[in-house]
Amino acid sequence: MELLTTIFYFLIVIGVLVFIHEFGHFIAARASKMRAEVFAFGIGPRLLGYNKVNGFTFGKFDDKIELGNHTDYRICAFPIGGYVKVSGMIDESMDKEFIKKPPQPWEYRAKPIWQRMIVITAGVIMNILLAFFIFYFITLFKGKTTYDTTTVGFVAKNSLAFEYGIKSNDIIKSINNSPINTWDEIISGVHIDHLGEPLQILINRNGKDTVIFIPKDKAISLTEKSFGLSPGNIQTVIADVLPDRPASGTGIQSGDIIISFNNEEIKSVQQLNDLIRTNSNTESKLVWSRDGNIMESSVTPGSDSAIGVLLSEKYTGPEKILTYNVLTAVPKTFKDMYYFGGEIFLKSIIKIIKGDIPFKKAIGGPVKIAKASAQSAEGGFLSFINFVALLSMSLAIINILPFPALDGGHFVMLLLEAIFRKPIPYKVQISLQYAGFIILLAFMLFVIYNDIISLN
Repeated sequence: MELLTTIFYFLIVIGVLVFIHEFGHFIAARASKMRAEVFAFGIGPRLLGYNKVNGFTFGKFDDKIELGNHTDYRICAFPIGGYVKVSGMIDESMDKEFIKKPPQPWEYRAKPIWQRMIVITAGVIMNILLAFFIFYFITLFKGKTTYDTTTVGFVAKNSLAFEYGIKSNDIIKSINNSPINTWDEIISGVHIDHLGEPLQILINRNGKDTVIFIPKDKAISLTEKSFGLSPGNIQTVIADVLPDRPASGTGIQSGDIIISFNNEEIKSVQQLNDLIRTNSNTESKLVWSRDGNIMESSVTPGSDSAIGVLLSEKYTGPEKILTYNVLTAVPKTFKDMYYFGGEIFLKSIIKIIKGDIPFKKAIGGPVKIAKASAQSAEGGFLSFINFVALLSMSLAIINILPFPALDGGHFVMLLLEAIFRKPIPYKVQISLQYAGFIILLAFMLFVIYNDIISLN
């Protein structure tokens, strides 16, 4: 069931991103009076499709059918991409037949360079617009809430923070000389801003400043779980109780707050999960509260190290809450887009090139995207669409890179045509397209392989 859920959310994410991107190319081509012969979701053989000439059909499209100004909307075998086939353009379809004929008014090659540039960049523009509207929606309706604390509430045993001596009640003052004022800044400082760097964490313990140094080789693959820190004032809440599992017979319900497990006070979800895991097949005492009433029961985690509950965290400490209106949400949206889509993404690319971040750890493909899609969906609708926005920004940046077979590669060829006042020879375009496609395919296979082995 978990696998089906993961696949479901992956298809939603990829479907939205591919549709938006290709719709940009499609609508720009049609607006420029170019023919869009194919609008495909997925790559590879055509499974099924629809057009106004011969209706709904399965399998390969009969090339003898003349569509004229109509488009064949199709679903292809491999749902990891998509494309729009514009008449008179060297693209993913590798169609070269039009070269043998004189240019037609409806073809890409017959249009002015500025129109072709719009068509080429329209997909990237649509991805940026999608990210903008999602960030704007979240900013407008949710605002920004941060945990107004830098005090450590819990340190997970066997975590990196535990290994290097960070303790409960430590106050984090700075990370790599950058001042820290909220818990969100701790998370971004460790996992985003200083990714791939050694960490120098200044803490205050019992009124005395102490520096914790975590070397680069230890910090390079940190996750929130492996780092092991949680703020104070965290309640572990039951989100759902699964039927026919150990917890279902205890009387615990959704909304209940876990107080202790096996006589240990619970301060974070990670702590509870670790305790359940270490006490599999062992009867343990579970204590929780409901509307101020304390309840308890014995529960025995199964051999799968689970008791059959879904957990969430509720922060009850001081918060900073910022709200925005329809106007003030705009600059905040642009700031988020620059930070997540520009600064972080480009900094990460530079760190990968420099070797600060291992390539295998930094690059994620369909498997990792699928897993992240499902995890973001578990956090609720806003978490899920925020993930879609981040991917949309990444897709826009990747696609505009000046590499053959990407939109940026096509754009460079148009620039060269504008400079030299004549198009790049078709043989060169075709060779570059083939080379780029082969390299991208090899890269994708490597990324999928890397995804799979990283799951072990």
